[in-house]
Amino acid sequence: MDSTPLRSRAVTPVSTPALPRARAVTPFIKWAGGKSRLIAQYADHFPTEFGAYYEPFLGGGAVFFHLAPDRAVLSDINPRLIEAYQAVADDPDAVMERLDAHRRRHSEEHYTQSRRRMNEGQTRTLVDRAALFIYINKTCFNGLYRENRRGDFNVPIGSYPNPTLYERDNLIAVAQRLAGASIQQASFDAVLESAQEGDLVYFDPPYFPASKTASFTNYAAGGFEVDLQVKLAKVFAELARRGCFVMLSNSDVPAMHELYAGWRLVTVSAARCINSSGAKRGPVGELLVKSW
Repeated sequence: MDSTPLRSRAVTPVSTPALPRARAVTPFIKWAGGKSRLIAQYADHFPTEFGAYYEPFLGGGAVFFHLAPDRAVLSDINPRLIEAYQAVADDPDAVMERLDAHRRRHSEEHYTQSRRRMNEGQTRTLVDRAALFIYINKTCFNGLYRENRRGDFNVPIGSYPNPTLYERDNLIAVAQRLAGASIQQASFDAVLESAQEGDLVYFDPPYFPASKTASFTNYAAGGFEVDLQVKLAKVFAELARRGCFVMLSNSDVPAMHELYAGWRLVTVSAARCINSSGAKRGPVGELLVKSW
């Protein structure tokens, strides 16, 4: 029996289990730190039953797509990301039609023009903005999303002469999986407004850097600094006090062990896929924090 001291009280699972999955659904965008490759290591750590599912740092949504919960609140502070999810949920065929047009025109010139249009807000409709975002996401260097302090996306084009912008069956399945979810732009602490006992909350924030050069926290203008990591730890504790199942991923570094001391800490091995040097892409330690 696990004797690790926990600060949260015992929680009895309530409500309904996650829905059975008719087919595997994979993220439709690339995202730094995505959990697709870690699902197998995470699988035994998810509660078998829970109420609503909350994912406040949505990113690629790999955990949501894996769990396929009946009720979900998906959020992120990045408005472009959220609009992409909303458009795919509402009208995947229209999004695919726009992506086909981008693929036909794909070139360095088209990428540069598209990036400028996105930064200057020149695209009017939700579907057009979503397709523009997905096109740039699938063709930028290493699939890295990064903004400068002004909020401008500033990643150059990658080497994708014949890019695959979507897989039709998967995108249709994504839309179906999103049908029962609430998708909203919000800060991570907004989860405190509605998460209740028995709900599952999974946090996958920008990671605390393992070194001075390892940070990819500027996924949205302003970055994710140490004070926000501390605030997140307090939100984690409050949700656990309510009786929520709370999980969090972060770097396996002393600062995170100190910040989450007293909770259940599990080390997993993850592949680092985003690095300018191919030789530096490899297994790294990540920390999974659990409230139960």
